[in-house]
Amino acid sequence: MYNKHLIGRLGESLACNFLKDNDYIILERNFRCRQGEIDIIATDTKNRELVFIEVKTRTNLSYGEAAEAVNRLKRQHIYRCVEYYIYVNKTKKLPIRIDVIEIYLENGRVKINHIKQAF
Repeated sequence: MYNKHLIGRLGESLACNFLKDNDYIILERNFRCRQGEIDIIATDTKNRELVFIEVKTRTNLSYGEAAEAVNRLKRQHIYRCVEYYIYVNKTKKLPIRIDVIEIYLENGRVKINHIKQAF
């Protein structure tokens, strides 16, 4: 049996490497506040946007597609975290975006799907 926590951390590391390879600068990982957590906060250097990224990692499709796990409640937590991050870091003037990165780990293969402006 896989350890969900380790798989999640692996997925986040793979997502960070993917983002760096695609001209993003990682600002923070696992930003936590009372409102919840944001997996990755990065700057998209091409579009000059502050990007908040939720990473979902799956080893199979038994529970559906990875992005489907970002339900209404999870989105509310993310929105509140984004608001808090913007307030604390005084980044109101920067355009922002919320993305989801799906990581699929099956049979030693890695598939990454980056969903920009996911919600």
